[in-house]
Amino acid sequence: MVIVSACLLGIDTRYDCKIKEYPQIWEIINHSSPVPVCPEQLGGLSTPRHPSFIIGGDGYDVLKKRAAVYNERGEDVTSNFLKGAEETLKIVKLLNIKQAILKAKSPSCGLTPVLGVTSALLILNGIEVMEV
Repeated sequence: MVIVSACLLGIDTRYDCKIKEYPQIWEIINHSSPVPVCPEQLGGLSTPRHPSFIIGGDGYDVLKKRAAVYNERGEDVTSNFLKGAEETLKIVKLLNIKQAILKAKSPSCGLTPVLGVTSALLILNGIEVMEV
């Protein structure tokens, strides 16, 4: 099994409700069973939702409370991103998952251009994280 950002599988979880399925994900997953997750939804945010950005650092800094996550309206959604990351980690531990394939350019899941909150927490817990 492998954790996969739900939006990569064509599930309607993107902040803008656009379905952007990535067919190549099945080649990357190979023969593993995907476990779809959306940390933002697990953290209590709706779909659609306003785009969010990490301010003052990266996902590691958010975990250490040295940075925060704000949406484009200026609302602090840090607690939602932290809860989503923690809930994703619970799923990973429950199912003994060792790998995650997550959405690039996401304040939760991305590795680039800024490391996301969920990615940071998974990496700190020994989970191999790659982005698509």
